[in-house]
Amino acid sequence: MTGFLALLGLTRAGFTAPSFAMFTHLVTGWVCAPGRRTVTAMITAGDPAGRRAHDAYHRFVRDGAWSMHRLWQVLTRHLVTRFCPDGAIELACDAPPQAGGAPSLFHHEGRKVAGAGVFRDAVRSTLKKVVYARGLNLVVITLTVHPPWGGWTIALPDGVRVHRKHDATTTVANAETMLDQIASWLPGQRVHVVTDGAYATLAGADLARVDVTSRMRRDAALYKPAPPRTGRRGRPRLRGERLPTPAQLSEQTLNDQWTTIRADQRGTTITRMVHTRDVLRYKVNRHALVRLVIVRDPAGVQPDDYIVTTDRHASAADVVSRYGDRWSVEVCFRDVKQFLGGDQPQSWTRRGPERAAALALWLHATTWCWYLTSHPDGQTWTPRPWYPRKKTPSFLDALATLRRTLWAQRITHMPSPTGEDQQTTAVLTEAVRVRSDLAR
Repeated sequence: MTGFLALLGLTRAGFTAPSFAMFTHLVTGWVCAPGRRTVTAMITAGDPAGRRAHDAYHRFVRDGAWSMHRLWQVLTRHLVTRFCPDGAIELACDAPPQAGGAPSLFHHEGRKVAGAGVFRDAVRSTLKKVVYARGLNLVVITLTVHPPWGGWTIALPDGVRVHRKHDATTTVANAETMLDQIASWLPGQRVHVVTDGAYATLAGADLARVDVTSRMRRDAALYKPAPPRTGRRGRPRLRGERLPTPAQLSEQTLNDQWTTIRADQRGTTITRMVHTRDVLRYKVNRHALVRLVIVRDPAGVQPDDYIVTTDRHASAADVVSRYGDRWSVEVCFRDVKQFLGGDQPQSWTRRGPERAAALALWLHATTWCWYLTSHPDGQTWTPRPWYPRKKTPSFLDALATLRRTLWAQRITHMPSPTGEDQQTTAVLTEAVRVRSDLAR
């Protein structure tokens, strides 16, 4: 418990003394509360003595004088210092639900929920049927961490912004703002962000020290680089000849032009055939060349994939592995919604819905940070016969370990029983003994 409280203590400067105590009670109650994670359920587990009125906790979430921006800043710096002290920092950005990406829609019913709107639900929608739901549309940036026990990478949230319906600020602009903030928090370090196709235009954004890897459209307009100046009068050419689309390039590539690579994908080594080419996407990158990697499955099971990156020094294997690691964002959203009840806190007005969703994602990253630091071997889960292929801990294992630690610490520090409690215990013990004698 000391380690977890130390992580919470890093944020103390962003609160007043009473507010920090309420924040600690709320977060620990969020971890320990059984069932739905409503605010009242959290304070029942985190503040059982009722030292603060429940209204105070509701006000703390929706109107408290604290900054979620400050919490993200402190957590991001600590995560990078702890897990990525050297080299490029690997980030991932999720796709909005209406684009068919990650399930980043936090469901909230009711027309008066601040910031909520009706969006496409990527979880329940199919190719033939589109399902809409009401909730918060979140744009999330996560830090990609390679755990010491291997296997799948872990996505630790580093920033959240709510995209509101009919808002002039697009989801791409929200992601660009967060990337600028994260880069300013980490001066001197290179950042590499992996996105889905919905954020492909980030590759053309003016982001300092940030490289972008994304999926490219099959019909994207590609060009050769601009030819050298001829010395004649007139405006110089800004782009070269038009190239075939990525799908056409894939069809026209000869067999001897493919290269076989081995890449890591979700903890498994896969074999793929790749063709790499530097191209110009004039409408996105203007004068800067990007690297296009066409990925083909030798078995022909999966269709060709087209990945583009602004990091022209990266190998094809690195590009394929980086893009495969983006799946950890999907796992992060499932864990937050299923195991932390990220869309269950009943705070509906002002900043309440946005803060509650952000706190759930912040707690996900904090829980993983505590677990990776306290249990780097990951040997805290019991093998089960119904999971014969499970080799590494999941977020549920990390959360269960933290919950046991918090409860054990709380039980250890409980006051000694009173005389009445001792008398009740003695009566129950005697009753159990008598029942055992009768059973014999």
